[in-house]
Amino acid sequence: MQNLNSVAADRLQQVVPAAEAQIDGALIAVSSLMAEVVTARRDTAGVPAAKGHATIRRIAEAQLALVGVSGEILRVHGDLADIGRETAGLDLHECPAVAEGGPAKLALVS
Repeated sequence: MQNLNSVAADRLQQVVPAAEAQIDGALIAVSSLMAEVVTARRDTAGVPAAKGHATIRRIAEAQLALVGVSGEILRVHGDLADIGRETAGLDLHECPAVAEGGPAKLALVS
């Protein structure tokens, strides 16, 4: 039987990427809405450029909010990876320098 930490880690490895993907899906949907609203305003004869500006601004604010949510979930992902490393060594994707215990080597770029 798996220990409780392993079960929790397995569940988190499924739900965190799913949440990230759903936020991306919402951002795509809102971006598509923005494109459709602006296109409709442009293509509707007799509609002045200022018409619908408040609506377009609200959509832009929704986009920015989703970008903020996405960043926060990415931070949560990083926090959870840190907790996994600290408690059970669950993150198998460490950079080689950390995994080997040696200093990181940087290539010179000219």
